[in-house]
Amino acid sequence: MTTAQVRVIPGGDRAHWWNAWLDSRQSFPATGNFVLEDNAHGLLLVHNEDVVAPGEGFDTHQHRDTEILTWVLEGTVVHQDSAGHSGVIRPGLAQRMSAGTGIRHSERNGAGYRERDSLHVVQMWIPPDTQGVSPSYRELDIDGDLRGNELVPVASGMPRHRGAAAIGLGNRHATFHVARLEPGRAITVPDAPYGHVFVARGSVDFEDHGTLTQGDAVRLTAAGGHRVTAVTPAELLIWEMDAGVR
Repeated sequence: MTTAQVRVIPGGDRAHWWNAWLDSRQSFPATGNFVLEDNAHGLLLVHNEDVVAPGEGFDTHQHRDTEILTWVLEGTVVHQDSAGHSGVIRPGLAQRMSAGTGIRHSERNGAGYRERDSLHVVQMWIPPDTQGVSPSYRELDIDGDLRGNELVPVASGMPRHRGAAAIGLGNRHATFHVARLEPGRAITVPDAPYGHVFVARGSVDFEDHGTLTQGDAVRLTAAGGHRVTAVTPAELLIWEMDAGVR
């Protein structure tokens, strides 16, 4: 039987990598020669919070057999890929790219070099259930749904969330949720074998574990059901996972 565990990860304890145009805070080390599966929590392989300078970004590069979720906090991401998809991803518009047999794409700050707007974005990776499927891409605008102070399923492969207006996800054991909360409003963390809660902005009270602020995270193992209450206006990114990396 899995031992119940709640582990709070202060934002300052995350891996930090930076260069002239990128400031990356990584909940799981992702820069360098890391085996991502060795550092995963549940199915979550990568959870990077990046600040990208105007006019900069990631030039064309390749992914394979990975489900990639992109969530913008400030600014815009300009996306282009080898399957012909393109888009401008802004706050409230979720992006899911299933790399499948292989896809090449670029991601850049939509602000030009002469502008001042940095891009603040969170990117998350999980493995697919099945390798070698055709690549796919989808965007979903949930900005209006986030005004209800509730936990909103954004991307899911779980049968129990099949009725939700969420992006399909190529893993039947995972759901990505977002909540925007006004002070005093609360949500309950889904009760699942694995959970990951990230404070994307603001501050919250996490039941039995005190106040968390921007950049803090909680890794839950067989320990869902906690109540999270906004202290200041807050945004939470939450993963609900029924399995770990095999």
